Amino acid sequence: MEQNRHNTALLVMDMQAGILPLLTNAAPGFIGSVAKAIANARAKKILVIYVVVGFRNGAPEVSMNNKSFSAFKERLAKLNMDDFMKAEASIAPQVGDVTVTKRRVSAFTGSDLEVVLRAHGIQHIILTGVATSGVVLSTLREAADKDYRITVLTDGCADVDKEVHTVLTTKVFPHQAEVITIEEWSKISNQVFSYVK
Repeated sequence: MEQNRHNTALLVMDMQAGILPLLTNAAPGFIGSVAKAIANARAKKILVIYVVVGFRNGAPEVSMNNKSFSAFKERLAKLNMDDFMKAEASIAPQVGDVTVTKRRVSAFTGSDLEVVLRAHGIQHIILTGVATSGVVLSTLREAADKDYRITVLTDGCADVDKEVHTVLTTKVFPHQAEVITIEEWSKISNQVFSYVK
């Protein structure tokens, strides 16, 4: 399986305290699987970018025209955003990782993700996170339109609806991305990943 030899980044999306508790149906060991992907990226000196969703106090960025976010605006306005945005402790960022804050579903919307990717010459992004039908789908679509090469790690993504996850990873994503497991990705050897911290 050929891998892109251009600069690569692993995106760890919405793996945060305010979102993970909603994944009651996630596959057992899901967070551990994402931890393996992160360890693999670091071993290959691939840039790890954490993407979190968050807002200012009172959530002034949330429009009442936005059906999904406006439904939670009152609750969001009362939250401590630092706690809400905090990464799951077992996969917390380390020195050299980058954290990007977004304001909508896609990792690109309202964030400086594209600036970070350009700064590091990233042309290939590897996607993990929750939910498959949310941030993963939205980011994949936008990244494809921006001409990034995309890999989705199927067991590095989860959704509250397992059927939706399966349909997306087997029928939708393969049209715009390489879709593989974390184990398949970790076995790819002798490839040149040129990001250097």
